[in-house]
Amino acid sequence: MDLVLVAPNAKPPVARIMDYGKFKFEQQKKEREARKNQKVINIKEVRLSPSIDEHDFQTKLRNAIKFLEHGDKVKASIRFRGRAITHKEIGQRVLERFAEECKEVGTVEQRPKMEGRSMFLQMAPINEKK
Repeated sequence: MDLVLVAPNAKPPVARIMDYGKFKFEQQKKEREARKNQKVINIKEVRLSPSIDEHDFQTKLRNAIKFLEHGDKVKASIRFRGRAITHKEIGQRVLERFAEECKEVGTVEQRPKMEGRSMFLQMAPINEKK
């Protein structure tokens, strides 16, 4: 039997007489159970362009919906190349249309915003538990 400090930050500190090996084993078991029950959320990225055609848009949209239904977050990004950066509103319209089409399975977590030469939009799945 060992004298184990159970709650060192309490006032006064709490100590117990117990089998230290068994105590450590029980703690590890609790941590393993907690890890097993947590859900890991991945962020999947879908890249669009300001001048994307309808069929390409639908393909990217299908992929994003599949990711959202699987429970992953989706980051839609538009990269502006060359002089396309002068027409940011076109890219914003594409991202807003993308969000509108995905609204049945996902909610907008972060509105479209510029970061350098790219514009991002982040969506999260509606039903977190699936």
